[in-house]
Amino acid sequence: MTFDVVPLTPTPDQYRYVFGGAPEPLVRVRPGTVVELTTEDCFGGRVTSTDDLPSRVCDFSKLNPVTGPIHVEGAEPGDTLAVHLVEIAPARDWAVSTTFPHFGALTATHSTAMLHDPLEEVVWVYEVDRERGTCLFRPRRGGPEVELPLDPMHGTVGVAPAGGEAFATITPGAHGGNMDTPELRAGTTAYFGVNVPGAQLAIGDGHCRQGEGEVCGTAVEAAMRTVVVVDLVKGAGTPWPRLETDDFLMSTGSARPLEDAYRVSQHDLVTWAAELTGWDTLDAYQLVSQAGLAPAGNVVDTNYTMVAKLAKAYLGREGVVAADGVHDRLRQTAAAYLAQR
Repeated sequence: MTFDVVPLTPTPDQYRYVFGGAPEPLVRVRPGTVVELTTEDCFGGRVTSTDDLPSRVCDFSKLNPVTGPIHVEGAEPGDTLAVHLVEIAPARDWAVSTTFPHFGALTATHSTAMLHDPLEEVVWVYEVDRERGTCLFRPRRGGPEVELPLDPMHGTVGVAPAGGEAFATITPGAHGGNMDTPELRAGTTAYFGVNVPGAQLAIGDGHCRQGEGEVCGTAVEAAMRTVVVVDLVKGAGTPWPRLETDDFLMSTGSARPLEDAYRVSQHDLVTWAAELTGWDTLDAYQLVSQAGLAPAGNVVDTNYTMVAKLAKAYLGREGVVAADGVHDRLRQTAAAYLAQR
């Protein structure tokens, strides 16, 4: 099997903080290309110790940097961009997490006004053991340390939005963006509807691990070395970002309030299942109601993200092929890349 391999390591001034806005792409690739890229953590690498409070060391207009855009040749509006996550690995032996005074699910925010005092701004530094595959939680105020398994993922993956709009990288939507779902780990193929020529893919916000919902507002935030394969499904759009693994199909929805994000993701999964199987919509609705899962992506960002998840086994694993079988094809490319590296 032959494929192009393209490295992409941005300089500090090349990171982007917006999806859209027509920036010059950092690289142009053909469908089927393997891209080896690096990403910085959501704080731009500025938070390195428990004394580095983000409010003091960060420029809040430059949080959540992404690597890109990556222009995919031949991508046109109405197509679907497929992004297979081959490998995600922490680039450093440390990672960080924080609480913010006005950010997170369990505190007052700018849109949830409360009279109680804001939460204290606190930083936790995690020791990352890449060989053992762990990260170490050290309580700041006493108590036992906890060793957690690494489960690397990217909180932010997306393309340029439609209609000439530009969204801050912290905001998830129909273009993808800061969805913060742990399902965006190695082995997953993500599908995005193409809105502009070249799609303009960007990736960032690496997490060593994250609980569903990202309840305090930050995960175990880390710089990453990541490998992806990109491909196109011509003439077939995707209304919301969709995910596929060997065993599951998933739809995402990003909106406020949370129940609307839930409805968007469930609606997309129901209609997708009906399309793939030929079932009536109400039959698909019934099956998803009895067999579906609903993991939270985030309940803290400017939009919330919910995921609707259904095992392929319930659709006839061998008989259902999503997106022209691109997931299986990209899995083969990933295996060939890893074998010859």
